[in-house]
Amino acid sequence: MTAKRVVATRDSGMRFVVTTGSGHEVVVDDGVSDTGARPTELVLVGLAACTGMDVIAILEKKRQVVTSYEVMVVGIQRMTRPDVFTRIDVVHDVTGPAVDTTAVRRSIELSAWKYCPVSAMLCAGTVEMHHRYRIHREGELEPEEGEVVTLGPGYNPTPEELVTHS
Repeated sequence: MTAKRVVATRDSGMRFVVTTGSGHEVVVDDGVSDTGARPTELVLVGLAACTGMDVIAILEKKRQVVTSYEVMVVGIQRMTRPDVFTRIDVVHDVTGPAVDTTAVRRSIELSAWKYCPVSAMLCAGTVEMHHRYRIHREGELEPEEGEVVTLGPGYNPTPEELVTHS
């Protein structure tokens, strides 16, 4: 078991400086003072970085030449308190001279099903999550697009399901 620790110290008003266990600082604030990211934005930051690291690592293992990669995450929150996320759309934008569609789809699938703990935590709760991709290749005018997987809410795979999708 691994424990992660952060400490949030109030700076002023609703501005907090959060120090992570690895020694990095993040400024968090509300929408009124607007001197830092909102807490719920940081949830989306965590998801984008987590799945992005998974996907690019898997694509590299599959020897895919990726010249540019971007992950866009859009979260929809309910209007009542607590205003939790109910839907999140994740779009993986991959650029490379001859990126293989099957490799991209499989990399996203593995991140969503098996490797990204942020995705798993969100989908185990209230979130319906959609993973899509856009592949940009040299010489092609339009990107190839598709949806890979939809998970949640209440997603909790059995060990057999993980084996099926790994």
